[in-house]
Amino acid sequence: MALPVVAIIGRPNVGKSTLVNRLCRSREAIVHDQPGVTRDRTYQEGYWADRTFRVVDTGGLVFDDDSEFLPEIREQANLALAEAAVALVIVDGQQGCTAADQSIAEWLRGQGVPTLLAVNKCESPDAGLAMAAEFWGLGLGEPFPISAIHGAGTGDLLDKVVSFLAPTEEQEGEEEPIQLAIIGRPNVGKSSLLNAVCGENRAIVSPIRGTTRDTIDTTIDREGKTWKLLDTAGIRRRRSVSYGPEYFGINRSFKAIERSDVCVLVIDALDGVTEQDQRLAGRIEEDGRACVVVVNKWDAIEKDSHTMPAMEKELRAKLYFLDWAPMLFTSALSGQRVQAIFPLALLAVEQHRRRVTTSVVNEVLTEALSWRTPPTSRGGRQGRLYYGTQVAVRPPSFTLFVNEPKLFGDTYRRYVERQIREGLGFEGTPIKLFWRGKQQRDAEKELARTQNRGR
Repeated sequence: MALPVVAIIGRPNVGKSTLVNRLCRSREAIVHDQPGVTRDRTYQEGYWADRTFRVVDTGGLVFDDDSEFLPEIREQANLALAEAAVALVIVDGQQGCTAADQSIAEWLRGQGVPTLLAVNKCESPDAGLAMAAEFWGLGLGEPFPISAIHGAGTGDLLDKVVSFLAPTEEQEGEEEPIQLAIIGRPNVGKSSLLNAVCGENRAIVSPIRGTTRDTIDTTIDREGKTWKLLDTAGIRRRRSVSYGPEYFGINRSFKAIERSDVCVLVIDALDGVTEQDQRLAGRIEEDGRACVVVVNKWDAIEKDSHTMPAMEKELRAKLYFLDWAPMLFTSALSGQRVQAIFPLALLAVEQHRRRVTTSVVNEVLTEALSWRTPPTSRGGRQGRLYYGTQVAVRPPSFTLFVNEPKLFGDTYRRYVERQIREGLGFEGTPIKLFWRGKQQRDAEKELARTQNRGR
């Protein structure tokens, strides 16, 4: 069941994102002391009393200026209001009522959405009442004095907010959405890809680097599943990023990788694989996330029947540590093959969560040993691989029991991993192998005996 939406509206720098974090008990929305930090619609989940709802944060509204991003921000605010059960207008009590506040109030009166007025930055309860009184003139009803930083007055405000919302109906057995993070360098087309998938202007698209700052969550249904798409800020080299909104946006991008089920790594077909793309691919593998590599801007490439195989070979040579990830060539501009992302992502997620029985694992290992025996050390000691078992999923992880892990070099370890993939599949997900020797097992058994005696 779709949750009711509460839209946060206001001019720049009145504390909208701070209030969103307070209402949702989080620190997800980027808060920084400069105007224009929030640009796209960003969603978080909140609850109060017996109601659960989604809070949508919007960019600061300015009606008398059409400079950089301001028309797009107004469009995003319009889209937020279109789905809102109630709009929550935020004003700055310390600055008082401004012409910009009056323009927003006039605009809202023509939208037909129930509206509440919150007067922020009222840290003193007594002074807050006097500050709030000035805003009766906006014609938006009773002004609620609050402090988003300290939480003063937000309980009374939420009591009024939830009076506009229907009680939440719990649905038993409802599946958690699959979290899909769209990752890449700036200007590779991540937001365009999100818009193409959703069929609407879900995110602001601009050739200017750093347009997306927050991680934008969007929920859609595809392939019989519910997906939460996480459009992230473009990740540049750390030394190129100064402290500020971009720094926070990139940190949230890394967190999006960590909380995702599958990552879509977007590569620019015109640029090919850059050093930063390789770093991002390495981060995805290190975090153990499933992955689909999407090569965007395919429409801009002059091609014949041999172009795609040749380019895939070239790209995979540079992304060799993601050789297990499927690769898809798309155009977000034309919509070419963008919906094909979901079947590949779903397969990757299923493989990421798949568990294989110990007997099947050992059949594959026996076959691998018959083709290539373990190496022998210079001293004449030969490695022995006794058996293996899967010990975890997300990503699939295997423990291999051997006589001495040091006898198995990187070359043979890669051979065993390749044989496991060829025998068991696991396309779209990294796998982890843990090599455990006899001494480690004996030490663990001795520790267990000691602990049992202590009881």
